Amino acid sequence: MQRARQILKSRFGYEEFRLDQENAIQAVLNKKDALVLMPTGGGKSLCYQIPALLFDGLTVVISPLISLMRDQVSALKLNDIPSAFLNSTLTDREQSEILAAVRKKEIKLLYLAPERFFAQDALFLDFLKSIDVSLFAIDEAHCISQWGHDFRPEYLKLSAFKRHFPSVPVIALTATADTLTRKDILEKLNLNRPEVFVSSFDRKNIHYFIRPKQESRQKLLDYLEKHREDSGIIYALSRQSVDDLAKELEKRGFSVKPYHAGLDKDDRDEHQDLFIQDKIKIIVATIAFGMGIDKSNVRYVIHMDMPKNIESYYQETGRAGRDGLKSEAILFYSQGDVMKLRKFAQIEGNPRQTEILTRKLSQMVRFCENKTSCRRKHLLNYFGENYPDTCGSCDACLTEYEKADGTAEARMALSAVLTLRGRYGVNYVIDFLRGSKSAKMREADTKLAGYGSGASISKEKWRSLFYELIERGYLAQQGDEYPIVKFTEKSESVLNGEEKIMLVQFVSQAQAVVVELPHEEELFTKLKALRFDMARAAGVPAYVIFSDATLLELATYLPQEMPDLLRISGFGETKLARYGEPFLKVVVNYCRERELASKIHQKKDKRIKLRSATS
Repeated sequence: MQRARQILKSRFGYEEFRLDQENAIQAVLNKKDALVLMPTGGGKSLCYQIPALLFDGLTVVISPLISLMRDQVSALKLNDIPSAFLNSTLTDREQSEILAAVRKKEIKLLYLAPERFFAQDALFLDFLKSIDVSLFAIDEAHCISQWGHDFRPEYLKLSAFKRHFPSVPVIALTATADTLTRKDILEKLNLNRPEVFVSSFDRKNIHYFIRPKQESRQKLLDYLEKHREDSGIIYALSRQSVDDLAKELEKRGFSVKPYHAGLDKDDRDEHQDLFIQDKIKIIVATIAFGMGIDKSNVRYVIHMDMPKNIESYYQETGRAGRDGLKSEAILFYSQGDVMKLRKFAQIEGNPRQTEILTRKLSQMVRFCENKTSCRRKHLLNYFGENYPDTCGSCDACLTEYEKADGTAEARMALSAVLTLRGRYGVNYVIDFLRGSKSAKMREADTKLAGYGSGASISKEKWRSLFYELIERGYLAQQGDEYPIVKFTEKSESVLNGEEKIMLVQFVSQAQAVVVELPHEEELFTKLKALRFDMARAAGVPAYVIFSDATLLELATYLPQEMPDLLRISGFGETKLARYGEPFLKVVVNYCRERELASKIHQKKDKRIKLRSATS
């Protein structure tokens, strides 16, 4: 592994491996198949890029998106790593030139879409068999599973790898897969006794917040006004919502573009490129946007509507803070979203998939409805990972609550469930308690005792109470598509007056603890401007030159000589030679003007980890 560590520093500019990178690389170098689950921003790509440089032959990378291929190849070329992609954006001549370079062993990594392998009467497959292929890497491997959140049928054909290339190792990589999806990936890919590496799913730098959807547009505007200089993604459920919101934000002076499948492909590509290259600050999008986006300086992801499952939520929020710096994930939630998404979960002719998608939706609802338990703990528990009860950086942990006697309201709720004989869902029971005149209310039920007994309590408070009773085991939900609410063993003790129910009530919300290394903000701005100009000249996204984390280290430790730069995360030998001088010049001139001394002696050879107060 010594050579692997040398490549990590010299080519990629990092001092040490993170998470399970080293173990995964060792397995691949030992010619073993592997499945790697690593959070977004955790460095999955190094698990195959470093072996690619150590193997004699070609590494073939399967990637589902053209933009992802292009950005990764651009980043590799800036580190003097010979790589290329083959996709529909290239002319026949360009593709022929790339294949000729592959045959001459002038390329180490070749990025492809999955359908490429089995097109043109297997001609490409025959081409691969005629050359020395050392490794297959399958990125976004969850796409092979119909139980995953982004199933792509063309991925199913990748099981043929082991049949056509039995001795070539395969490494499959994903950031989001629950236990069922992991099992499906392993079965579908036919991997040979694979080693499985599951890193922590914890994205410590992302702060999670769930907000009520009431007045969400104004809440969004207030937030964006405070973050005009930050890059962010805003997700909405429908194309119309995306277009309307993007137009409104543009009228208010925000730098923004829409993105959804209804736009012309050229417009979609243009809007994505503008965002990736920092020429606009905000992209408003449906879920059609984002898989595999490598942009590292996204400071916030906002969901105007609830995602369909926790995997989607985790992956979409994971597009924030890939550089390891403090970022925020905000979701505006209402029950109305649940009704819309239940319709989308119905897969005609496939009751098994409908059942699983509906169950995943119900788990997402529980995540949103539970206001008092740590969001991070809930997320990590979902993926099978243990976590302490508090994180100190989500809305649940930052909110101060007090307990009040809610026995009377709880008994009313439990009595209503008993009266209705456990035949209905939470919303119907709430309507019953509030004396709803809705056409959905059965006339016979309006004549039962308890009808209208809770009319003085708002729907929101009733809903909060019901989900707290469910969370604490005083009620249970059954069924996935339209879950009904039922009694449990614990219900009787409350109805019989043997037990009191103490409910939590909101008091105030605190801020996250500030742990921030001091840096020169003006210098940070100057370095970003230099990076932007260099990126524009090179025709690549700014983060491909350096991440915000690298620039922040420069603005913190103020290196004064070229060797100092090698202690800054992101500076390897290649980037030192290519970019060291201009970036060092900006730092040195800034320090000379302000008579500032270098702090490089304070630098520990690890990446900076920053957390700041919640906005």
